[in-house]
Amino acid sequence: MFDTAKDARFWDRIARKYATGPIADPAGYERTVERARHYLRADDAVFELGCGTGTTALRLASSVGHMVATDLSREMIAIAREKARAEGCTNIRFEVATPDEARWSGENFDAALGFNVLHLIAAREAALRGVHRLLKPGGLFISKTPSLAEMNILVRMAIPVMQLIGKAPFVATFSAEGLEQEIEAAGFDIIERARHGSRGRDVRPFLVARKR
Repeated sequence: MFDTAKDARFWDRIARKYATGPIADPAGYERTVERARHYLRADDAVFELGCGTGTTALRLASSVGHMVATDLSREMIAIAREKARAEGCTNIRFEVATPDEARWSGENFDAALGFNVLHLIAAREAALRGVHRLLKPGGLFISKTPSLAEMNILVRMAIPVMQLIGKAPFVATFSAEGLEQEIEAAGFDIIERARHGSRGRDVRPFLVARKR
């Protein structure tokens, strides 16, 4: 369901450099982490898609029972496992996977996380349906995703050029409203929408959705 091989190679190639990059808006990131933590309970089973090098999963690990954090990039997951070992974190399992994989049985998770990843998924509708299947009835999907439709047109025009020279993966352009409609169509009700940026215009809507 997912056409991921090319993007997996892209993220494998840049993973080590990506891991050393600074967070662009630390204050905004902290708001997102704390707001996500607000919805999590100490005994929750949590699934994360697109966990990257595991930074946010490791930040939230102490607030949940256990977590399965996944990414399509083997190199990203290798780095996440290294970080978990260094921090002595034992309640996260980092796996190379996508949420539609058959090995993830349905309705096992209390919450699912997807930070800065939905715009990178070509088969987004399938991904959202996969997340819906993973969650228990009433389970939560917590996400924060750039809305490229709100970005400067020069940025949007630069993306295809960067893709041609191998400097960018697949990137989807959608509005915040359009993303909400996709999440609702996958079987969720939006229960919170916010913007956490601390400077300038924030194009990354934070959404919390409950499984119907």
